[in-house]
Amino acid sequence: MPDDLLRHVIGPTPYSSWWLWLAIGLSLLLVAWYVGVFVLTMPRRRLRTMPLVGAARDRVIRYRAAHHVRAIGDRYRAGELAAAPAGEAVSRELRRFLRQVSGVRAEYMQIEDVENSDIAPAAPLLANLVDVRFNAASELDVGQISRDAEELIRSWG
Repeated sequence: MPDDLLRHVIGPTPYSSWWLWLAIGLSLLLVAWYVGVFVLTMPRRRLRTMPLVGAARDRVIRYRAAHHVRAIGDRYRAGELAAAPAGEAVSRELRRFLRQVSGVRAEYMQIEDVENSDIAPAAPLLANLVDVRFNAASELDVGQISRDAEELIRSWG
């Protein structure tokens, strides 16, 4: 065979590196799918005990609740809400936050029950909110109470 024909003979064509990256990407997508299904179908109590997931969940809940309370306080200070509806909205959001973080059914509890539970640090603030909601002659400032509620939410731990 003459040497001039060897230039037409080549080895196997190398595969493109895109196939490798596609395989890695699909593998990561499959792992993320299984992790997502595992986390979304896990009971909430068990989810809270997982270190990374529980901490991220608590941080998101804290941020969202504080944001809602700040928005209610801003609406009150802007004059869009009267004292009683603003107090009711702050109370509802604070009780929802306490339920999500502690598991205590704060939405249905009286102040005396709150004082004797795991969420006792929130009892004075909830008492002030009850006064604002149901006492037309209340001297309490809903703007200050909303700031206090936001501080309680951010420092809850």
